[in-house]
Amino acid sequence: MYTQCSYFIHRFYKLKYGLAIFALLLCTGMCAQQTDTITSDGLFTAARHAAFEQKDYNKAKEYCIKALSLSPDYADIQIFLGRLYTWTNSYDSAAACFKKVLSARPAHEDASSALADMYYWTDQYNEALQTLNSALQYNAASQELLLKKAKVLAAMHAYRQADSIVHILLAKNRGNTAALSLASSIQNSVSLNKIGIAYDLVTFDKKFNSTTPWHLASLSFTRQTMKGSVTGRINYANRFNENGIQYEADAYPRISKTFYSYVSAGYSDNVGVFPRWRAGFSLYANLPASFEAEAGWRYLYFSAPTNILTAYIGKYYKSYLFGARTYLTPGRSGLSQSYNAFGRYYFGSTDDYIELLLGSGISPDDRSINQLITANLKTYKASAEYKHRLGVLNILSVNASVLNQEQSNGAKGNQVQVGIGYQRRFK
Repeated sequence: MYTQCSYFIHRFYKLKYGLAIFALLLCTGMCAQQTDTITSDGLFTAARHAAFEQKDYNKAKEYCIKALSLSPDYADIQIFLGRLYTWTNSYDSAAACFKKVLSARPAHEDASSALADMYYWTDQYNEALQTLNSALQYNAASQELLLKKAKVLAAMHAYRQADSIVHILLAKNRGNTAALSLASSIQNSVSLNKIGIAYDLVTFDKKFNSTTPWHLASLSFTRQTMKGSVTGRINYANRFNENGIQYEADAYPRISKTFYSYVSAGYSDNVGVFPRWRAGFSLYANLPASFEAEAGWRYLYFSAPTNILTAYIGKYYKSYLFGARTYLTPGRSGLSQSYNAFGRYYFGSTDDYIELLLGSGISPDDRSINQLITANLKTYKASAEYKHRLGVLNILSVNASVLNQEQSNGAKGNQVQVGIGYQRRFK
């Protein structure tokens, strides 16, 4: 009996001490989780938490003011306090915070950026431009400051100056999505319309049945809308000593920030020079890590329908775009396959680049080629294109290609194409 009592007493005290230790650890953990409101760093952390997590800007300001009383020269806290004042429309107090930092450290990029933002958001464009010009004297290579200067200039309708800065930014980094978006916005502000003309000459060597050159020309009009661009086009061709006219319409409707599409349709009475009908649809996706992709369908009708499937994948790397595409055409004689890969170097905006392409097979999107797609004829292609924007409104393009093509009689011949194009933007 005595032994049993001793055992129960021992277990009681062991449980009591266990609960005490557990309570002590729990209190310690809770205390550790409490916000540090003693040091300036702790107060800064508390201010950010209050602003971003709790959306309590007044409490965030109190933490910042207390932190600055401990560390008056803590620039990051002073700037954050200024941003809090900006977000709560206390612009004079915000400017005082930013200018206090800049008076001690004129080269401080974050302070200049925050002050310029405040001026920009309150439509004080001259003050914003002056702030950015001063900051760029110390941080001339800052892409963030240059982009903000371009935005301010665009807001002031100084589109040529803004476009020049965007041109520099994209030459350094083609993947700068903010600069690309601003470039598109500037172009749309300057001009919603675009007219274009193009001419292609195609020659053949003696191994072809006909060595008469082909002549192709087109006239197009593009209108930029809120939903995307729409293009009407008239194509002329002289092939096999016959003339033909084709009418086309293309559109690139935007679906979301990630997806947009391509829709095309064309008609011609001159079958042989052109297909009677042509159509196309593609869905494009802007993917993470600077990738883009497309899946689509093309349709040609000469004397019978031809359906083609296409897929594309591309990757932006700095100022380069690398891509690969395939066209797959089911038919009675088998599956016709076309593959090509290209590399494009951007030296400015989306209209400034050099491209090299290598491929095999026939592409239904290549308007310099006009024939039925067959699975048993081998074709190899190499092409180059140069496109350059002249000012804000003019775009010039030059291209050339060599096609080594197998004929129905088994012979192989070379087809050489050269082309030039010009586009003009206007209101």
